Amino acid sequence: MEADKPAENPPQLAQFLKQAEELAAFVDVVPGIDALAARLHAAHLANRKLRVKLGVDPTGSMLHLGHAVVLRLMRRFQDLGHQAVLVIGGFTATIGDPTGRDKTRPGLTKEQVEDNARTFIKQAGKILDVATLEVFYNTPLGKMTLEELMPVFQTSSVNQLLAKDVFGKRMEGGNSLAILEMLYPLLQAHDSLSVKADIELGGSDQRFNVLMGRQMQSHFGVEPQVAMLTPILMGTCGERKMSKSFGNFIALEDTPDDVFGKVMRIPDQLIMQYTRLVTVLKPSQIEAARKRLEEDGENPMVLKRECATQVVRFIHGNDAAVEALENWDRVHRQREVPAEMLSHVVAVKTALVDVLVACKLAPSKGQARKFIEGGGVKLNGEKVVDTQTQVEVPPTEGIVLSHGRRQFVRLIRA
Repeated sequence: MEADKPAENPPQLAQFLKQAEELAAFVDVVPGIDALAARLHAAHLANRKLRVKLGVDPTGSMLHLGHAVVLRLMRRFQDLGHQAVLVIGGFTATIGDPTGRDKTRPGLTKEQVEDNARTFIKQAGKILDVATLEVFYNTPLGKMTLEELMPVFQTSSVNQLLAKDVFGKRMEGGNSLAILEMLYPLLQAHDSLSVKADIELGGSDQRFNVLMGRQMQSHFGVEPQVAMLTPILMGTCGERKMSKSFGNFIALEDTPDDVFGKVMRIPDQLIMQYTRLVTVLKPSQIEAARKRLEEDGENPMVLKRECATQVVRFIHGNDAAVEALENWDRVHRQREVPAEMLSHVVAVKTALVDVLVACKLAPSKGQARKFIEGGGVKLNGEKVVDTQTQVEVPPTEGIVLSHGRRQFVRLIRA
């Protein structure tokens, strides 16, 4: 296609690539950087906005920092004046993306998907300009007839679908592979036709799905989209990618204090990845941090504290970052209680074990007793080791109940 030919001195390309490189924002461009240059050049000559697609399946109710990596790249296109198109997989989410799965996802109902999708735009608005954002729900896919879908299914072969890494591993391992799962890449690829995508963004683990969109467009005589793939952010465990399913995520709606605390608990080897991908530091600042960590022998906790501050700033803004840092230092460095905490009413004299469970500082009475016996529970800063302790809150003042270094609840009397 003409737009896949190298462009001569394309305007905007140098500016965009500079911004993208500052974010370490992509690891691959298909069919190549020249195709991106040509697309930008053609759009400039035609005075046309490129349509930049990102698909998200609302299989859960929260977006997390892993999503933020690709959302930042989409925001860069918005800043250049192009049209961001966020595809909410209202129908495809009922199937579930099989990428990275060794077994079939449990299906979601239409109601579950709709509930999850409601909060997505608000969360994405922490990074994207929602005033100019175009939102597309692929729910109409579910209303297409078999006759309408047959041309879509003819765009690929079983052999090609089985080449998808996860499908091959399932077959080799003797695990179940549902026909519906094999259709997922084709159904989500149809979105690229529906929204007339010029560029599709996705994590590097989405390579097969994004390239399927190119193939779908080409089959129907449409100029194939340029695919831009971003790095995968590792989860807080340091072992698997960030995912709601794995429970190793930092949600965009987490409180500043929770974000700060979660970053402080990441393994040291993730400090630079988080600093590069989910902070707003400049390249020179990132390089300086790398040198301090890897060459100068700086204490990793110092750099992790700085990284946590910057991650909070990225999600919640500067004021929230400053306050989260102060709260962390107050609790962990100065051993003081936080300025603000949740409160819980204790109307009558109650067993401490029951209070810990009611405040959700312990999942069960048995675990509450273990916390007390282990010395991790305090009342107004005084360690409690007797599991038979009773709590009675004075009528005129509260009691601070704490477990560990980060969990505080103010007990009050009704």
